[in-house]
Amino acid sequence: MSGVYHEGNRALQDRFDTRRLADRLEQVKVHDRFTDADRAFIEGLDMFFLATADATGHPNCSYKGGDPGFVRVVDDATLMFPSYDGNGMFLSLGNLEVNASVGLLFVDFPNQRRLRVNGRASLSHDPVDIGIYPGAQLVVRVRATQIFPNCPRYIHRYLPAERSPYVPLPDTTPPIPAWKRSDWARDVLPAGDPASSP
Repeated sequence: MSGVYHEGNRALQDRFDTRRLADRLEQVKVHDRFTDADRAFIEGLDMFFLATADATGHPNCSYKGGDPGFVRVVDDATLMFPSYDGNGMFLSLGNLEVNASVGLLFVDFPNQRRLRVNGRASLSHDPVDIGIYPGAQLVVRVRATQIFPNCPRYIHRYLPAERSPYVPLPDTTPPIPAWKRSDWARDVLPAGDPASSP
């Protein structure tokens, strides 16, 4: 039995006569160790999409952004990325506390390339990991189980305009998001949040 496909995939592959193609793609494209090219691709990007699910399977998808290199491939099967201050809901990371299965989609819009990484995630509160990333609250480590590129044919070509000024950088204090100064938010901010100061 395939390590990638389940009966739902197989039913549609059989309906559209793509089982042979799917099997060949699994054979020649899917791997569980990062290549040098995978590492260069991932570490050169400034964003990716993160898919998680809670303990009942209810999904969540989020955008994660930073400076290029904010996602690091730390060994041939593991990558890590920071969790910066957000809205405090912890939807994605809370899911990882109850369901370690995760999917990451890396897209290079200018060059119309993409790479998927599926695996098992864990949250690191290790000061050494956190210390790598200025402004990080914690770090997510993902042990890859499947790594594979996708056909780029439907990727729209976008060019970057500017990076977010909110991304934490060494020796800089990012601006305070305006929403944190809103009447509905000010009295419920976490202790020590810079937005609570007048």
